[in-house]
Amino acid sequence: MENNSNLLVGPDDKVSLIESGFLGFQHVLAMDIYVPPIILAGMMSMGLSDQMGLLQSTFLAAGIGTILQTYFFMKMPVSQGPSFVPLGAAAGVVLASGGIKGEGMGNLIGALLVGSIILILMGITGIFQKVISKLVPALVGGTIITCVGLSLIPSALNDNIFKATGNINNNIILASITALTLLIAVSISMRFPHVRRFFRTGSIILALAVGTFVSTVMGIFDWKTVNEAAWFSLPQRTVFHYGIHFSASAIITFIIIYAVITTETTGTWFAMGAVTNHKISKKQWNMGIIGEGFSCLVASLLGTTPVTGYSTNAGIISITGVASKRVFLFAGIWFTILGFFSKLSAFLAAIPAPVIGGVFAIICVTIMLNGLNVIRSLHTTDRDIYIIGLPIILTLALVLLPQSVIKQAPQLLQYLLGSPIAIAAVSAILLNLLMPNVKESIAKVKSI
Repeated sequence: MENNSNLLVGPDDKVSLIESGFLGFQHVLAMDIYVPPIILAGMMSMGLSDQMGLLQSTFLAAGIGTILQTYFFMKMPVSQGPSFVPLGAAAGVVLASGGIKGEGMGNLIGALLVGSIILILMGITGIFQKVISKLVPALVGGTIITCVGLSLIPSALNDNIFKATGNINNNIILASITALTLLIAVSISMRFPHVRRFFRTGSIILALAVGTFVSTVMGIFDWKTVNEAAWFSLPQRTVFHYGIHFSASAIITFIIIYAVITTETTGTWFAMGAVTNHKISKKQWNMGIIGEGFSCLVASLLGTTPVTGYSTNAGIISITGVASKRVFLFAGIWFTILGFFSKLSAFLAAIPAPVIGGVFAIICVTIMLNGLNVIRSLHTTDRDIYIIGLPIILTLALVLLPQSVIKQAPQLLQYLLGSPIAIAAVSAILLNLLMPNVKESIAKVKSI
């Protein structure tokens, strides 16, 4: 792999075990993977024990998936986490089949198993890489990366700050203090070279630590849930608890969901390749989708929704300059520990949303700018302006589209409308295929 000049630590560079553990935990703190399972638990009216079980299973699946992808399959610095895309469909399948106490979770697990096996087969047969090489050149890839970052910014600001629980003024102050701490740490690393490594690599965890301290002083941090949580426990809500059932409608639904998720993951991998200055090989594309399939397979057996390539990782690497696979291995180990360490899981879940939002917003911007950097390095034409611009417009349109409009659409369309990244990717691919390439046309005429 090539190292980007902006990286302090490249993917294959060695980092000490202590530093790897510290930086790996920083990735865990910045990824807020506890949010999707908490949302899903609310949608399915889960009790406290079921909710904690889902949270533990998600942490454990993310940990195992991260280790599998980073060291055995794709062999790139990639962390796995739960996607927001399947939440509505997952709740729908469960509630339509008797809920948590009926066969709902069993039907969901069966559908998730079938979908994950399809992903594995796509990688083994090489179909996935052939599709990517044909449909996603650098221009399309850069556009998708840009839209990934752009689509996440409103979530960082709205869901984590403006619309989060609590007083909006306090939320803004808390998010601002957290973001300012991050910027100060990065600025110190630029101004004073001898402390550059410490302040840049630890910038996110420093910001989150300050945000947590300030939230405690403001009386926003809920230490009660942390104190009441057990220290250790085994995940109880797995396939052994719910069983496996196969429903044709649930399986068809999740085959569609997996197609949308795979489109999102492709954008995430492009972003990781851009920030680490690494061109993903044909073998890595195929091995990556196999790893994605196994990650989702593990998640389904543990009784949680698919864990896929998490889009915030590229932004974290851009800020910290650390892309070491060893660090990502430790992130996977931390996630696995969280699957059993209930007290620490409760602590992470208790970190106020504005603290996460203050860091998350900056991470999203860095992802978007990485996509624009890919596009900037290309020689673009008038045709390319539309291939870049229209997906960006669609991304913003879907982010701003009222939920009431989405809910009135047919179910299949709802899945797509709920994923601006997938719509942006599909539109960029179609525009690239359909819009005439003047240069190619002229070249063909001259050859004749």
